[in-house]
Amino acid sequence: MPSFDVVSEIDAHELNNAVDQANREISNRFDFKGSDAKIELSDEAMTLSADSDFQIQQMQPIVLQKMTKRGIDISCLDQGEIQRSGQHARQIIQVRQGIDKETASKIVKSMKSSKVKVQAAIQGEQVRISGKKRDDLQAAIAMLKESDLGIPLQYTNFRD
Repeated sequence: MPSFDVVSEIDAHELNNAVDQANREISNRFDFKGSDAKIELSDEAMTLSADSDFQIQQMQPIVLQKMTKRGIDISCLDQGEIQRSGQHARQIIQVRQGIDKETASKIVKSMKSSKVKVQAAIQGEQVRISGKKRDDLQAAIAMLKESDLGIPLQYTNFRD
């Protein structure tokens, strides 16, 4: 029985490269000379830090552009508020990975309510969709691409 997995993942290596490129561009720009502006990447968050919130606002499009050029969908980001503390400003941007329970249940409900003959099962942070025919699975992928779930979806682990 053919099946595939619906996941929401980000290539960590490409994300790291995008942050490195953004840091390099920020260090070379004239309006950031002499400032302590940088982007730090942890496991699930990016931290933009600079001397003022105006510089943070100037850094956001740079990092988003670098991520887009690297093929990372920016809809997986949750931008927090800009926090000021004395002479410094910070913004934490959360990087969402995995499909949460509500979104997974929406995917399962949409598969059940459609006319496509497939079964969907939640497996942790991914959803496995299986059916009798490849055409049914392709129709399920097309339906998921049309639906707006608020997170980027990838279709992996296709088995025939």
